[in-house]
Amino acid sequence: MTEEIRDLVIAGSGVAGLSAAVYAARADLDPLVLEGDEPGGQLTLTTDVENYLGFPDGVGGMELIQRGKEQAEQFGTQFQRGSIESADLNGQPLDLSLSTGETLRTRALIVATGASARWVGANGEDELMGYGLSTCATCDGAFHRGDDVLVIGGGDSAMEEALFLTKFADSVTVVHRRDELRASEIMADRACDNGDIEFAWNTELVSINGSQEEGVAGATLVSHPDGHPAEKYEAGEDVDIEEVNVGGVFYAIGHEPNTDFLRDTPVALDDDGYVQTSTAGNAWATTATAADGVFAAGDVIDREYQQAVTAAGIGSMAALDAEEWLESVAAASAENPESVAAEADD
Repeated sequence: MTEEIRDLVIAGSGVAGLSAAVYAARADLDPLVLEGDEPGGQLTLTTDVENYLGFPDGVGGMELIQRGKEQAEQFGTQFQRGSIESADLNGQPLDLSLSTGETLRTRALIVATGASARWVGANGEDELMGYGLSTCATCDGAFHRGDDVLVIGGGDSAMEEALFLTKFADSVTVVHRRDELRASEIMADRACDNGDIEFAWNTELVSINGSQEEGVAGATLVSHPDGHPAEKYEAGEDVDIEEVNVGGVFYAIGHEPNTDFLRDTPVALDDDGYVQTSTAGNAWATTATAADGVFAAGDVIDREYQQAVTAAGIGSMAALDAEEWLESVAAASAENPESVAAEADD
């Protein structure tokens, strides 16, 4: 275990983590960013970003992340590969056990580990993610003007994606493995009443066709009247197979917050694993968690918007909240240095 106790560690190198790093570094907190196993987060899977403020001609997702990293480094942020596998967040300092085998000690921690979109497991999805296959209609829908597109899923998020895509696509087909939606009644009614949305019931996606050069060029669907046809297809049972010509595929089967390392800590998580933060005076949500010195930012707390610009905003909030907390701890230690020294020795 390293003997050094840092002021601030930021877990995650997506937009939220980088925004927090810029603010923290400018406040002379000497932040260390743990980049994770896949540096840059989900935005690196997006080829073009057109709705991020300040880039009227758009910007590549990887380029945006790289610029953010360079900006954070310019102010003194340090970066280190690796992710947190477990954490002792009871008392001070906080102990972080990393995937590299190292243990870090820090006074404050910002959790910006994001949420990972669930993938279907269809053939071709690894190659085509970001090249016509997307997990965010708000981010990428405008690239599909005049296209026929598929939306995979049957919940509220799938209905929202499908409704949004009708603004751009020539046709939108919702592909669902059952014969009824999981979405709330109001969202299901909105989608079913929209004449631009069609439904492929008891149907699943098994393959996406195309290339990174040309994008998505089609898809293979399987269907069975009893539902869940992909399982039957893989088992060699008889299913109906259909090749469809589409220019885009959107996954909308939910996200999983990357918070497994927080499950046995004082940080409160909701039933789906999203971090729950506290409020100030029951009026304004802060980024502070139930664990002293631990803050959270970006998609790890945001199940609603999940946009790059909102993640960046929450990242700056987390850095400001952490700075204020560290200042309060420093003031308390100045008033009672003996108790703080004893705590550090523990």
